[in-house]
Amino acid sequence: MMLAIRNNLLKYFPKISSQTRAILVVAGFIMLTGNFSLFSRILEIYPLSLHNLPFLLSLVAFFSILCSLFFLAISHGKAARWILALFLIVSSQAAYYMDKFGVIVDVVMIDNIAQTNPQEFAGLLSLTLAIRTIVFGIIPAWLVIKYFPKVGNTGVKNIAAEFKSRLKLMGVLVLAILVLIAPFTSGYFSFWREHKITRFYANPTYTVYSVIKYVTQQISIAKAVPLKLIAQDAVMVGPHERTELMVLVIGETARADRFSLNGYHRETNPLLAKQDVVSLSNVSSCGTSTGVSVPCMFSSLGRKGYDKKTALNQENALDVLFDHGVEILWRDNNSDSKGVATRMKYEDFKSPTLNPSCEGECRDIGMLSGLDKYIAARKGKDILIVLHQMGNHGPEYYRRYPKEFEQFTPMCMTGELQDCSQEEIDNSYDNAILYTDYFLSEVINLLKKYDDSHATGMLYVSDHGESLGEHGFYLHAAPYLIAPKEQTHVPAIVWMGQHFDYKKEQLMPYKDYPLSHDDVFCSLLVTFELNSKMCEAKKDMLMQNQTFSANGLP
Repeated sequence: MMLAIRNNLLKYFPKISSQTRAILVVAGFIMLTGNFSLFSRILEIYPLSLHNLPFLLSLVAFFSILCSLFFLAISHGKAARWILALFLIVSSQAAYYMDKFGVIVDVVMIDNIAQTNPQEFAGLLSLTLAIRTIVFGIIPAWLVIKYFPKVGNTGVKNIAAEFKSRLKLMGVLVLAILVLIAPFTSGYFSFWREHKITRFYANPTYTVYSVIKYVTQQISIAKAVPLKLIAQDAVMVGPHERTELMVLVIGETARADRFSLNGYHRETNPLLAKQDVVSLSNVSSCGTSTGVSVPCMFSSLGRKGYDKKTALNQENALDVLFDHGVEILWRDNNSDSKGVATRMKYEDFKSPTLNPSCEGECRDIGMLSGLDKYIAARKGKDILIVLHQMGNHGPEYYRRYPKEFEQFTPMCMTGELQDCSQEEIDNSYDNAILYTDYFLSEVINLLKKYDDSHATGMLYVSDHGESLGEHGFYLHAAPYLIAPKEQTHVPAIVWMGQHFDYKKEQLMPYKDYPLSHDDVFCSLLVTFELNSKMCEAKKDMLMQNQTFSANGLP
């Protein structure tokens, strides 16, 4: 009787071809070698114990079946071997960065990858990455290309029969998922609701979802639309006795808690401490990556309302200033302006063509070259100069500063941060902060030369922070929902010349007041004495044009 039941069940269970078996083997291989981050984070939520074991096994089976369904759905015919080979290589690299740095390959990370220049890409290469890609990516991919069964070989049905069999198997796997979930309904509900971020580590399914979403966004952005004008009511207000000369420095990957001006135990700001600056100690970023934070801080949308397509299709703060006669110059020693300076004078300082301070890597200090000539050619004009730093761009922090700034030793001399001690990582990162201290001090010294003839000022604000191993995270670009404070709490420093509209003594009481990138837009407008309804009842980083309440806060 049991034999009869078995035979009846087998009638309904699809026969698995050699091609389908190969696909299932590849899916299993990727689950075993490419999802350490996913399963390690699941274990953090549900520690291994007899009580949790059934649910843990159910989750492992669930994600494994999901991965199998994905590859069964996309791998067909002659293209199957190439699709599987591609995913083996991509999955091995995605797993490396998730395991090494705790990052998630989401839309923001893909946007970062798409905008990575050759120099940045070279900084991410390592021997460990090469070995892992070869062992878990290239060699398995080669084996799949060479030995993957072809349609029409012995034991393999024709394409139509194979597709029909594949559909049956996928139906069985979907049923298996339902069977897995049924005994743990409340557990899955809790996992999906409370631990949304954990499933973002599923490799390669979430990566594929993010790629599709990114491509869709890019197609949408690429559709030409008229540039939306903003702050059209803006007018010049107040006395304009001297022309404005403002330098806005956009920092890179700098953490507020590593600035001695904010109480850090190491002296990382010895020069700025002598420059009569105000350090705004409670500033949060718009995003955790340059691709989000830079366009967001110049837009009028704010973090909660920010959307890349909307931001790029409307004017930003630079446009508004330019429309009112302000001369704009953007100098970049980073990747680029992320679309902010598209309509402005833009100069690339990442190569010796313009940057005179290149020694293996072009230094931020080179961006000050020739500014005297630029300012002299614009007498009687308001000027805003934006300097986009290389700053503390990781993971090779030791490359971000000249040898004379190697004050804190020993240093981490590799991009493989997990191969370094915490002390070495901290030392190399802090040395790069020390170099930014020097750079900002030189910016201020430049402005001091024009302090009699212009209303001068400098605002420095970093685009985002950086994780240096805290909570298992390295680098940045974590989803904002779960981003640690190290990635969102950024330094902001203000220096004001003698004819600036506001004085240090007036700003000091508000140095710890909560501010963010959202306030940069209006800060720029009020600096150049532009008044717009868009900035009514809004804060700005220089605390100008504010109505202060009785308790002293805006």
